[in-house]
Amino acid sequence: MLAVGSTMLLGMVDGSIVNVALPTLSRSLGASFQVVEWTVLSFLLGLSSLTLSMGRLGDIIGKKRVFITGLVVFLVSSGLCGAAPGIYSLIVFRFVQSIGAAMMTSLGVAIVTETWPADKRATAMGIAGGILSVGGIAGPALGGWILHFLSWRWIFFVNLPIGVVCLTLASVFVPPLLPEHRGQRFDFAGALLAGMSMFTFVLALTFAQTFGLLSARVVSLAGVSFAALLAFLYVEQRVSDPMLDLSLFRNPGFRVSLVTGFITFVSLAGVVLLFPFYLQLVGRLEQQQVGMVMAVTPAMMALWGPISGMCADRFGARSVIVMGLASMAVGYIMMSRLTVSSTPAAFVLLQAPLGLGMATFSSANNAAIMTSVPRQRLGIANGMLAMSRTAGNLTGVALLGAFFHLRLQVYVGHSVEVTDAPPVSIVQALHDQFRLAAALITVGTVVALRWRLLNQARVRDGAEFEVEVC
Repeated sequence: MLAVGSTMLLGMVDGSIVNVALPTLSRSLGASFQVVEWTVLSFLLGLSSLTLSMGRLGDIIGKKRVFITGLVVFLVSSGLCGAAPGIYSLIVFRFVQSIGAAMMTSLGVAIVTETWPADKRATAMGIAGGILSVGGIAGPALGGWILHFLSWRWIFFVNLPIGVVCLTLASVFVPPLLPEHRGQRFDFAGALLAGMSMFTFVLALTFAQTFGLLSARVVSLAGVSFAALLAFLYVEQRVSDPMLDLSLFRNPGFRVSLVTGFITFVSLAGVVLLFPFYLQLVGRLEQQQVGMVMAVTPAMMALWGPISGMCADRFGARSVIVMGLASMAVGYIMMSRLTVSSTPAAFVLLQAPLGLGMATFSSANNAAIMTSVPRQRLGIANGMLAMSRTAGNLTGVALLGAFFHLRLQVYVGHSVEVTDAPPVSIVQALHDQFRLAAALITVGTVVALRWRLLNQARVRDGAEFEVEVC
């Protein structure tokens, strides 16, 4: 756990540390913000399009081998990023860095699942989720400290000593985890089509934030993504060793957990995106104060995640999943009580059920996904989990962000930037955003509750039938 957790923490910190450095990179490298932003986008595009393939590769040649190779690639590319002579070389090196990150993140949870005792697996998932939450807190804080005292290059160089420790721990303590079935072939056609579908989907959502959801380039990219997805499904049904075993979706636990996970990521990303605007434009807090207030929820998730995992081990993942989703729905409804005059303390108290609900849900849901697949498919299952998280976050930012701006224009009466909008209008639009997020989570709760009730009926009656939810 220490070996895998420290490596996951390294990847999480690096994913968030660059965000706070964008203004500094723009000034230091003499590039526009639109160009500098691609240091984040190139990493995100590579990570999202390669995660599934790297998970499958780990199932074929060994999870430890791919995991450690990814860590080496990540460290070498971190050094290249720190030594980059210009913005365009930095963007290229960030994409290379995402390849290593995809190899690490696609197999971290799979290694924990395979090595942890079955009756303690959800607890382990909770610990892993807590580590990721700590990374979300530490990244911006560490980035701000480095940028204050050192050059921007050290936000990448700092990975090197930490990474050497992670590499040593992983080499010594992670068992070989050799694949059960030797001689399987890697599905290159499926990997190419899956990567193309995810790459164009993420790119379409990225462009939607700038050019609008109905712009020609966004619609074209979405069409390419859908066509690549159909081609991928066609190929997967006809190869002997498919990239994605479609029979996994016959398992209702795997299917429902992926869908509810995607829904929660959509709703959470679309709401958390707007918290800094509320705190700065309505609450009139300084940037440092905003960071402290925003850190409360991840800290709460880090502390509560292992506890919720223990509950899932003892009472079953399905019940804990429903409880977590219900708590999130209550949290969104409570957040709609925010006003123009709400204090930071009130903000923290009102969002507490949201943080606790997300921590409760994540541990149990991750455990439900990873325990519903056979050992030789753990890598691909973890890849699907990571891909649903990335796709959900991007979808939430793009779609719910567009919804917020639409509602803001309605309350103001004309097109306006959020920075120029009256505080009252911002709060009104936020209330609509919270209600929409609550509705999405309610849908997820109904899906999960139906799955739980039908599973109880199957166990009680001793009947074998498939629960069609999605």
